[in-house]
Amino acid sequence: MSNVPSSDNGIFLWMTYQAMTKAGLDCAAIFSSVGMPDAPPDQRERRINSPQKRFWDAAQKVSQNADIGLHIGSLMPPFRGQVLEYLFLSSPTFGEGLERTLRYNRLATDAMQFRLRVEDDVAILSGLEHPVRHYLEHATCIVLRFLQQVSDGEFQPCHIAFCHTQGASQQDYQRIYGCPVTLGAGEGAIHFDASLLTRSSLAAEPELLAMHEQLAAEKLADLRRRDFVLKLERELGGLLEQGEASLDTLAAKLGISTRNLRTELEGAGTSFKVVLNQYRERLARRLLARTSEPLDQIIYLTGFSEPAAFTRAFKRWTGETPSAYRKRLHELN
Repeated sequence: MSNVPSSDNGIFLWMTYQAMTKAGLDCAAIFSSVGMPDAPPDQRERRINSPQKRFWDAAQKVSQNADIGLHIGSLMPPFRGQVLEYLFLSSPTFGEGLERTLRYNRLATDAMQFRLRVEDDVAILSGLEHPVRHYLEHATCIVLRFLQQVSDGEFQPCHIAFCHTQGASQQDYQRIYGCPVTLGAGEGAIHFDASLLTRSSLAAEPELLAMHEQLAAEKLADLRRRDFVLKLERELGGLLEQGEASLDTLAAKLGISTRNLRTELEGAGTSFKVVLNQYRERLARRLLARTSEPLDQIIYLTGFSEPAAFTRAFKRWTGETPSAYRKRLHELN
């Protein structure tokens, strides 16, 4: 869906926290750069990709390591137990597994769009591109580890190309990636022996493959529903400030009929009232926890008509008054 920010599967940030802890880094300082506590992130919560620059800038500053993304990537635990792994393993061959995984790539991330092609005897997995070098080199470690585990260790890159011009030493790249790396390339890609594409999967099973593909399709549909709700929430912010947050005004803002919007909401398994309340709750929690905005301003931004109505709603959401909630969280920080 257009205008939806790119995002990553929540398990990757959880894995990153484990790797940074293993490396002895100050996770509190790094994670606070994106407004997160020093605690293992929720694996189930999908993460917007846009804070990656702030996150990795903080990681470089805290670690004093100019190649922090690459080095943390080398410590990442395996990406296991996800539907993409099962989908890959139950496919007849490595090549078919890879093609299927790429169709559902968004379940892992939509910050990078991978594509596969073959030139002579070399398979090229392109799309290895991202504006944040540390994120990209870190993500490359995850991709390589995943391809190695689904091939029982047989996958081996013969060459990796990055578009960025400044990077680590060739010795470091060779040690971590196991192959030479070209910087300043016109296309970011992983190159490997095309003969691996015909490798049979020892876990191939047609019935399981059908089940895994159905599950992957359902999860992709869930993401599309999430995109739809995010699109609505971006419009709700302005409507709340104007005191015009209604189904009719939201539909007009989106350029569709009220009836069509209601139908789409029903198709997404929700309603305007549910979306509005959930957005108000998250906005109120965020403003109280992360800002010093006066309570009157927060009441205005969340679209409540009076303090008493806001307090009743907030106590229903959290079991606390807004003032008590703010005081408790600010004392923790």
